[in-house]
Amino acid sequence: MTRADWLLADGERGNTATRLDRRRPDGACWAEGNEARPVVHGAAYFAELLAGIRAMRAGDLLLFTDWRGDPDERLDGDGSEIGAVLRDAAERGVIVKGLLWRSHLDRFRFSEEENRHLGDEIEEGGGECLLDMRVRPGGSHHQKMVVLRHPGRPERDVAYIGGIDLCHGRNDDADHYGDPHTLPFAAAYGPRPPWHDVQLALRGPVVGDIEAVFRERWEDPAPLSRSPVTRLRELAHREDTHADRLPPQTPDPEPRGTHTVQVLRTYPNRLLGGYPFAPDGERSIARAYLKALRRARSLIYLEDQYLWSPRVVASFAEALRRHPGLRLIGVIPSVPEQDGRLTLAMNLIGRITALDALRRAGGDRVAVYGLENHAGTPVYVHAKVCVIDDVWASIGSDNVNLRSWTHDSELSCAVLDRSTDPRQPTDPGGLGDGARVFARDLRLTLMREHLDAEEPGAPAPRNADTRRAIAGAPEPAAAASPDALRDPGVAGARRSAASVVPDADALCDPGAAFDAFRETAAALDAWHEGGRVGPRPPGRLRRYVPPELPRTQRLLATPLHHLLVDPDGRPLRLRRRNAF
Repeated sequence: MTRADWLLADGERGNTATRLDRRRPDGACWAEGNEARPVVHGAAYFAELLAGIRAMRAGDLLLFTDWRGDPDERLDGDGSEIGAVLRDAAERGVIVKGLLWRSHLDRFRFSEEENRHLGDEIEEGGGECLLDMRVRPGGSHHQKMVVLRHPGRPERDVAYIGGIDLCHGRNDDADHYGDPHTLPFAAAYGPRPPWHDVQLALRGPVVGDIEAVFRERWEDPAPLSRSPVTRLRELAHREDTHADRLPPQTPDPEPRGTHTVQVLRTYPNRLLGGYPFAPDGERSIARAYLKALRRARSLIYLEDQYLWSPRVVASFAEALRRHPGLRLIGVIPSVPEQDGRLTLAMNLIGRITALDALRRAGGDRVAVYGLENHAGTPVYVHAKVCVIDDVWASIGSDNVNLRSWTHDSELSCAVLDRSTDPRQPTDPGGLGDGARVFARDLRLTLMREHLDAEEPGAPAPRNADTRRAIAGAPEPAAAASPDALRDPGVAGARRSAASVVPDADALCDPGAAFDAFRETAAALDAWHEGGRVGPRPPGRLRRYVPPELPRTQRLLATPLHHLLVDPDGRPLRLRRRNAF
């Protein structure tokens, strides 16, 4: 296997204006010798980020971009509010620079005021945080990154990218009883919506690539907004609208690991003048998926907030049609975050049509699941993760939909590990690539949680009552009558559940993992259908069944979905060919 078999080689990014592929003397389009580490759950990420920021000193550099930032969101207990933490860092001489999406108005359930308040708090300490509306109409800056650089101490340099915003709702852990700070959300998720998410911690030369992504946006000379109304609001609030000069970029950190990492982005074909670093937009996330999917032979494992748009999932469907041994597992939210009569339909229509296309291509080789916590509350899946054949892995801010692949700004990383995994099967794809440690361990970590399978060497889980007490979560619903226990379907499902959770090594096999998900979900579904009588089967998986939408709702929702929910940011010539 060569890196170019899986990663975008010279010229394949489709954007010659970016500095990313011109940073290295050898002309490599990726960074080698990195340490990439998934950080699962907001609570783990926030605690690690807090420690990293508090260890920074005068002259260090902290850069971040985000979709939403809530200044009062606690990173790890009292006194760790993100606004205060960043302000304090700036006050002690850390160079703090941030780019927040300006956002649409709060009355449309966005975050204009919250983002402005976070910026104000940072600027009070001497940092700088700009509200960036340099987007396509109806679009957003969806990139989520934090870069911590330490001149003279490069061994401490780290970058974080992924799905976790510095805002309310994200500070949840593996028990999934939600963040005490909540956002307006669909009623099905309860008063404290459980939240599943993943971030990627990066150390090594790739930190310089992530910093370069920030610098390209920071140095964009275009005004932060073209809207006259927004310009008036900027004046009224005395907002900072001019980016101060950054200090020169320091040399990349030295190699320290076995991971090759390629930085991928989405930028739209921006109307009335493009980005200087992407004048025709960039769709390297889409292109990376298309290339990796051509080598998929065994298992595509996806965790995604949306998984919709037939024009995007066509590439997955084609892979399933081409290779009859290929399976796809998707983990998605059971219910969209918006539950209004029209907004719910607008969100569902893209998923219904996309899943229909996947199932036509792959039949029973396609399995899609939602998650719930042990109290039976759905868990909102916000993660954006893909693992193909335990070789190629991607973690980022991008979802599998047209908006993320073409319209909003996004940031992702594809990871290839030089270390092969000796566990069977050693080459699940059968192409001689060999299973790779990073990709396989990422998949197994996520699968174990969803299956309630203990990780080798992990501490014993807390008692469920203790977890609920700590989280303030509700008691499970009362059990139904004992007659339900005699239902042979429920009893059989419960008996099989005891044996469907294989050990870690067994989950390495794609077929065994696929079966374990199916059987665990079937047991839990049967337990619910039988009235939740007796011990709850292991696992958190529920089979996802798309709801039926009445014809009138479909007719109304479809054009609104394409216009508002999942717009296309490609140039017309690419739209015509459905090319990226």
